Amino acid sequence: MVAQLISIIDDDPSVRDAVTEFVRSLGYDALAFASAEEFLACCDLERLACAITDIHMPGMNGFELKQQLDTRCGAIPVIMITARTEPDLETKAKLNGATCFLQKPFDAETLADCIEKALDR
Repeated sequence: MVAQLISIIDDDPSVRDAVTEFVRSLGYDALAFASAEEFLACCDLERLACAITDIHMPGMNGFELKQQLDTRCGAIPVIMITARTEPDLETKAKLNGATCFLQKPFDAETLADCIEKALDR
């Protein structure tokens, strides 16, 4: 059986690498991308089970990426993460269809719960 594919999209290499390694430790296939554009150009969207994306990145942001995924693939679960603290950011993420919203830094157990929730949809 092929492991479910989870893609991590974050312009911060340390976050991207840590989340990717953690997702792999849970037994999933994980691919990491430095930008939404790189992800959309390279990812096997047919195999994609879930995406974990930063909200604020140069170029296309996480909200725009979610809209692109909805257009291209239908309802792929998306977990949105951010280091920003603007009011109503979580509300905006939920209105855009995010399965989960996590404020950096977040703990591994919370991320694991979000992944499980996303894949159970």
